[in-house]
Order: sequence, then structure tokens, then C-alpha cells
Amino acid sequence: MGKLMPSSFGVTKQCEFGKPVNRNGKDLGFFAHAPAQAQIIHAGQACVVKEDNISERVYTIREGDTLVLQCLVTGHPRPQVRWTKTAGSASDKFQETSVLNETLRIEKIQRLQGGRYYCKAENGVGVPAIKSIRVDVQYLDEPVLTVHQTISDVRGSFYQEKTVFLRCTVNSNPPARFIWKRGAETLSHSQDNGVDIYEPLYTQGETKVLKLKNLRPQDYASYTCQVSVRNVCSIPDKAITFQLTNTTAPPALKLSVNETLVVNPGDNITMQCSLTGGDPQPEVVWSHSPGPMPPNSLVQGGNLTIWRIRVEDSGYYNCTAINNVGNPAKKIVNLLVRSMKNATFQITPDVIKESETIQLGQDLKLSCHVDAVPQEKVVYSWYKNGKPARFSDRLLITRNDPELPPVTCSLEIIDLRFSDYGTYLCVATFQGAPIPDLSVEVNISSETVPPTISVPKGQSSITVREGSRAELQCEVRGKPKPPIIWSRVDKETPMPSGTMTMETYDGKLHLESVSREMSGTYKCQTARYNGFNIRPREALVQLNVQCEYNLPPVVEPAFQDVRQGMGHSVTLRCTMLKGSPMKVATSVWRFNGSLLAQPLAEQQDYSELKVDSVSRETSGTYECSISNDVGVSACLFQVSAKAYSPEFYYDTPNPTLSQKQSKNYSYVLQWTQKEPDAVDPILKYRLEVRQLSQRNTIQTFIPVKKMEKGLLLEHILPNLKVPQSYEVRLTPITSFGAGDMAARIIRYMEHNTCRFEDEKICGFMQDKMDNFDWTRQNALTQNPKRTVNTGPPTDISGTPEGYYMFIEASRPRVTGDKARLISPLYNISAKYYCVSFYYHMYGKHIGSLNLLVRVRNKRAIDTQVWSLSGNRGNMWQQAHVPINPPGPFQIIFEGVRGTSYEGDIAIDDVTLKKGDCPRKPIGPNKGETVSASEANKLQCPSPAQPLALWPIDFLPLRAAQMMASERSCLRTKTFLLLSYSATSAPLPPLLTGTPKCPYVTKD
Repeated sequence: MGKLMPSSFGVTKQCEFGKPVNRNGKDLGFFAHAPAQAQIIHAGQACVVKEDNISERVYTIREGDTLVLQCLVTGHPRPQVRWTKTAGSASDKFQETSVLNETLRIEKIQRLQGGRYYCKAENGVGVPAIKSIRVDVQYLDEPVLTVHQTISDVRGSFYQEKTVFLRCTVNSNPPARFIWKRGAETLSHSQDNGVDIYEPLYTQGETKVLKLKNLRPQDYASYTCQVSVRNVCSIPDKAITFQLTNTTAPPALKLSVNETLVVNPGDNITMQCSLTGGDPQPEVVWSHSPGPMPPNSLVQGGNLTIWRIRVEDSGYYNCTAINNVGNPAKKIVNLLVRSMKNATFQITPDVIKESETIQLGQDLKLSCHVDAVPQEKVVYSWYKNGKPARFSDRLLITRNDPELPPVTCSLEIIDLRFSDYGTYLCVATFQGAPIPDLSVEVNISSETVPPTISVPKGQSSITVREGSRAELQCEVRGKPKPPIIWSRVDKETPMPSGTMTMETYDGKLHLESVSREMSGTYKCQTARYNGFNIRPREALVQLNVQCEYNLPPVVEPAFQDVRQGMGHSVTLRCTMLKGSPMKVATSVWRFNGSLLAQPLAEQQDYSELKVDSVSRETSGTYECSISNDVGVSACLFQVSAKAYSPEFYYDTPNPTLSQKQSKNYSYVLQWTQKEPDAVDPILKYRLEVRQLSQRNTIQTFIPVKKMEKGLLLEHILPNLKVPQSYEVRLTPITSFGAGDMAARIIRYMEHNTCRFEDEKICGFMQDKMDNFDWTRQNALTQNPKRTVNTGPPTDISGTPEGYYMFIEASRPRVTGDKARLISPLYNISAKYYCVSFYYHMYGKHIGSLNLLVRVRNKRAIDTQVWSLSGNRGNMWQQAHVPINPPGPFQIIFEGVRGTSYEGDIAIDDVTLKKGDCPRKPIGPNKGETVSASEANKLQCPSPAQPLALWPIDFLPLRAAQMMASERSCLRTKTFLLLSYSATSAPLPPLLTGTPKCPYVTKD
């Protein structure tokens, strides 16, 4: 059997099966290493793929549909594919994530997933191939209609004013078209003096306003805003209606509680938001900020109830009423839950004399503060030595000191005396509320001294190993001892807690699992609360993180595959990359787990082992364990003389060859050898072939005389059964033995043929707008109780495993029900196409099988190009339909249910091929198109003879011209009728009238 190689290679000679040859008949192939090339095609639910005016490919898809892009690659070795995306054509930055697959699939695509998608293919030969396509996601949201009036003197009813605006807004892609209607009447701009339609500024075409000027009685009517994207992607129009009356009014609200509501924790509260106006009836909604509504809350109409209220339930509660008339009505309740926490004190020496110590004869101020809600309701009380403080000219109480936090209470002692020494207690209270009091105690004596801070000896610089625990320490002296605030000095980065500062009470800062980024200078300083309110005392501590301090070794290679020819020596080296100490203390070598004798390395950062001669006995796993007295790491080496795996060549033109008059096919298997010079010469290949549905394997050997890197070998696999798939395993054999095996799956394909063997049915889709679906089945999965005397027993191959598509005519189907199967969208790459398929129409109630072509331009246009009706016998028959689509297109198989249940119709082996269809019949019972010149030689069939129908618009132009020249038979150029088998079936339903010519009928 001959084979056709790429044009640059020439045509090979006839060759014996199982022997790789080239066109010179030698046991060599061609040097086939080639850089990667890529092409993006689509296989999903695309609306259209077009070239826009700047020559970029645009893939338009409906939001919610499935995006499927395929990157078809060529090149050898087989290129690796990566998908990436940018937000839009203006961005050069890829997203961080990528898809390493030839097929990119996004289920239920959303509008934000639109943008430019890149397919990058590379195989290490030449530069990578990069192709891109822009995905445009189409959508149309529900429109929103709001009603407004001009700002003027408003009295009484809302719409007794002069001008009303109906504003319609929608989000869409592409921009929507707006249609305004009053009742059933469509309104236009300046239709009368009372109507004006315009687009406001800065709305990007997504808003249209209907202005009713000088409101008249007839203007009280029902208004509809209809939005449309012109059926792009089959997105239907949407509309919203508003009834304008003389009672139409915006919403109005009133609250049952004050705008500020203070409650105690644990209380149950109800806030009522009542409607006082609004037509149409407004919708009332409660919301909370910050954060969502509390889990212990319930909204019923306008009432909001919160049970067992908590401090965290505080916040602003918003009641909003909306009826799309005017502005929404809003009422806000500031809900405060009483609470107190964080009691602190401050000791402030005489400020006027700038003193930082307590001295007799000078003034002294003691301050007390709590964080409370509401803050202004806190009542402070002062006690001295357990008794209420007696206020006098020397003992004053002040609030809201501008130098202190808001709502802070201070006790000022004028001209401090010895009798003023003692213990002072500040108590904070919410009077009349069940909130526990908070208190803080301050001791004033001669021992009360301001703080000092220092770093213990030897602790000013701390060095730790990365990943360990560190403790920074500052010592504080004084009475009382204030908290210590830690912060970073040399870096504006947060502390490990996530905040910019950390508070400790013992002066120690504990850091867990330190990293190199935590190195630097840390500052400890005294707080100005719970102690003296003076200039903070501070000290510095340096933290050093050593990443290589007593670290175990890191070695390379972690694993290495070493190939060498038989009898050759090889040196294995395990190198320490980093560690501390950075030297090899001990190294241990093992072969297949057994210890090898190896001298200790001295002061080296690597260890070596030499294998004097690679053989079957010395092939295996070598392990080198290196220690630096801190830890151990190991290198692994796999040493052998095995050959590397072959690399299959995927770019063979037409590798599948059908064999006429049989149900077999052959396959041209091509490959190159990876690194053939690394080991001994390859003597032969072991080939194993297994049909996927079976376990048996056929094994053969392919001899090789000479092998070079990049040399292309080939082998023909004959007598493969249509349409079965096969697994092929190829193993190189050297004097050492079997090398690494490579495997691939071979699937039968001829032209663009879909045999429905895969569940994805070649990207075909069920039409969502028809009455029922096509069904995929084979002889093994069909219903054993199915209707007899209709439908095929097997697919066209005659094997029980082969699948086909069919329509089931049994109940609940009724006469005229349609099932439509839609192909993927095909891009135009040729002027003429031929659609070939097998059909099975057996049963006395057979309806019709129609073939339509859907052309995607500005909108989808479906045109019927072929139709057949009635019983055609219990056999598979083939039809060839020529088409000449002017743009990207899909083919649609439409099955129409007949008058009763014996009407199953099936299709199989759908092929789309570039060029003209065959012009000669292929069998007495198989339909076939014929050229116009050949049709002139045929006798016109009798009126009872069944006919197939094609619109001439979809025929190749030259065929239509030939037909037009046959004036003796041709009357119009609308339809071409071609004869099928001579049975008594009725004429297709598309035929109307009595044609004068059996090949042409009038419009």
C-alpha cells in the first residue's frame, strides 16, 4: 500500500508492511525535528467567530454558555501547550494561573472572564508559537425603570408637577437598543410636544430617558421599556412596565424609635419602620453596617427584632423603602449596646514646671479612662484609701482634658503634701444600667518613681537560626511598671501579629519561627498609660537571623537519570549546594540498597563515585548520603544502558487510510528516537498493538539498520477495523535489552468525520429550542423493548460497539415534533464544502430528515439545503450535499416525527470535506449528487419518484452556472432536485406546485 508524505518529503515507494522506508527505499526516515506551530479553533457554544476591522479574531459567546477553545499544534517533538489570559487587549500582563492543556474549557462563562486568551506552544526547537483570540461575552440583564420629577415647587400629589422623567437603565454587551411604549403604542423622539426621548450624558449608551413634558391626562398610562441586543447569541429581548397614575408617589417612612437607641446587652428589641406613602407599594428592606445582619435578628415586613442583643450587634441599621419612584426613602437607627472595657490610669507630674517626678510642693494629676459605649454616659468616682475623696480647693475633679483621651476624668492635687500620699481608686459606672463597674488603683508615695528601661547585658544583639524561636528582652524599673510597646525601627512593616506595635507586660517579645525578613532593629518603649504620663523611655534590640546557621546540607542532583553505553565508565557526583558547616563530614554510597566501600571525603563539598563499566550487573539505583554533622541529604542516580523512549510524530498528513470495499483501515505510524547516541545503537523496535475494547495484544518487531537524532521512521499498521480505536506501544531494543516504552492511542478519522463514538459527539449540541433531543446509542445500549420494524440494528460499521445518533418516534412524541442536532461552528477556509453522512430511514411512519446550514453574519440565518421523507428501507444509505456558505457556519440535522411510532430516523459518519462532492453514484441504493451536465444525460424521473432538494444558493457557483445552461429542463434557479432510489415514498414537503421540470421547481 502506498502512502502520501508531506510535499517537502515527496511520495514514498510501495513498501512492505512493517518495514520503515523512505522514498529512496532505505531503512531510514527523514529528519523531522520542527519548531512548534499553533492554531486556535473553537468547539464550544460560540455565537460567531469573526475577523474584525483590525484583523484580530473575536470569539463571541453568550454568558452562561460553555467556552471551548482548542490549540491545534504541529511540530516535533510534540509541543507542550499553555493557555493564559489577559484582562483585555490593552494589558500585557498574564494572569498568574495558566492551563497546561491543548483544550481550554470554561463552563458557564461569566462576563468578567472575557478578554484575550493566548495559546503558547513550545517544544525546545526554535521559538515558541503564540496565537491569541479575543473572547467577547454577550449578555443582557433585566432593565431597571425609575421615575423622577423636576425639582420645583412640590405640593400635594407627586405628579401634579409639569415634567416627569422615566429612566430606563440596563447592563448589556453589546450596547442595548431601547424601545419605549405607551400601552401598545411605540413612542418616538419628538412624537408630540409632550414626549421627548434622549440619552443622558456619561451613561455609555446604557440609559434612555422618556420625558413627559407638561403632564396631560393621557399621559397617565402604562409605559414599557423594551431593551434588545438584536438577538445576538439568541439573547431574547427584555422589558419592564410601569403604570403611571395621578396617585403615583415616592415612598415615605417613619420610625417607632429614636434615631439613636441605647440598650443593655441581653435585651430584646424591636424597631418598626412604617410606610406613610408611596404608590406603587414600596418594598421595605433592613440592612446593617458594618457587616451583615446579626444572626439573632428577624425581619418581618417593616419590623426588625433582635433577641438577646450583644455588644457586637451595635452599629447602624438602615431601613430603606423603594418603589422606583423618586429617591428611596431611608431611615437610620444608630444602635448602641452599653459596654465598658480597658480601664487605664495616668500619673502626670507638674506640667508647668516640666517635672517628670513626683515632688512635694508641686502639682500632680491622676487620670482615669475606660473605653465605653456610649462614652459620654460614664460616671467616674474617686476614692482615697477606701473612702470617697473629699474635694476642696486643693483637690479638683476635671473632665475632657484636651491633653488626654476624650471623656477622661482627672483628679488634680494642687501643692502636693505628705498627707496626700495614699491609694487612690477610680471607679467607672453606667448609672441605672446592669453593666458591671470597672475600677483602677493608683498608689502615690515617695516610692512612686518614673520608669527607666534598659537591655540586659549581652541581649542587645540576638542571633538565631532561621525557623527557630527568638526572645527579645527589655528590663523596666520604676513604680508602677508600665506596659512595654514594641515596634520595628528600620522597616515600615507590621509585627508578626499583623499590627504595627505589640504590647507586653513583662518586657519580653516572643517571636516564633523567625525568618530572614524579621531581621532588623526592634524598639521597646514605655507606654504612657498605667504609669507616668511623660516622655517614653526607649531602648533598641538587634535581631539577626542566620539562614545558614547549623543547617543540614542541601544537595544536587536530587535525582538524575544517567544513560551510558555498555562497557563505558560513568562518574557520579553528589554536590552540597548549601549548609552550615559547608563541608562534607561523611558520605555513604549504596547500590540497590547495599553499602559500597567508599573512602571518606576530606574538606570537600561533594562526593564522587566512578562506575568503571556499565553493564546489566552495574545498572540500577545509586544513592549518596551526605552529612555535615547537622543533618543528612541524599542524591539518587538511576544508571543504565537502556535506550530512551521514541517520540511519536503527530503531523503526518492523512495518516488514516481507508481500504475500499472493506471495513478496515490502515494507519501510518511515524516517530523519531530521543537521544539515540546516549546508549548503544538501537537494533529494532518492539511494536505492540491492542484494540481498546479487547485484551489481546499483537506483537511484532521492526528492524533498524541505523538511527540518528531527528531521523523520522515510519511503519504502516494494516487491517485495523473501522471504527475501532487502538493502543500502540513502541519499545526500542539495544544490546542491553528493552528501553523505555512510548504509547499512544490511534482513533479512526477520515477527513472531518464524526462517528459519534465519544460521549462529546464531536462538539455537536442539542438545540434548546426544539421539541426533543437526538439520542446516542449502539446495539449494546439500545432498549431491548424498542419498537420493531423501525430503526437500525447497528451503526454503519455493522459492529455492536459502534455508536450512531437517532430520534425515537414513540410516545410522548407527536406528529411534527422536531429534534435538531447542531454542529460546532466552522470557520471559512475554502470556497466549497461537501457534507456527507449516512442515514437510516426505515418504518412505515417515517417523517422527514432535513439538513440545514446556519450562517453566522450579523445574525444567524438557517437555510434548508437537503430534505428527504418517507420509508427508505432497512439499510444505511449515504448522501452528499454540496454547500457554499458565505461566512462561518454550522450544519443542523433536523429530524421530524412522522404520523406514528414506527418512524425512527438515524444518522452516522458525518463528514465535512473541503471541495466538491463526488459526482458519480456510489451504489444503487445510496443517494449521490450529480453535476448539471450529468443530470442532463439522465431521464427525468416519474412524478412518484422520491426527490432530494437543495437550494441553488448553497451549490458551488460553477455547478449552478452549468445547471443554468440546461435550458431544456431548467426553469428557475431556486431549487435543484436530484433523484434518489425509486420507491413509492411521497415527495418531500418542501415541494409545492407542479414543476414543469423534474429537476427544478418554482419559488
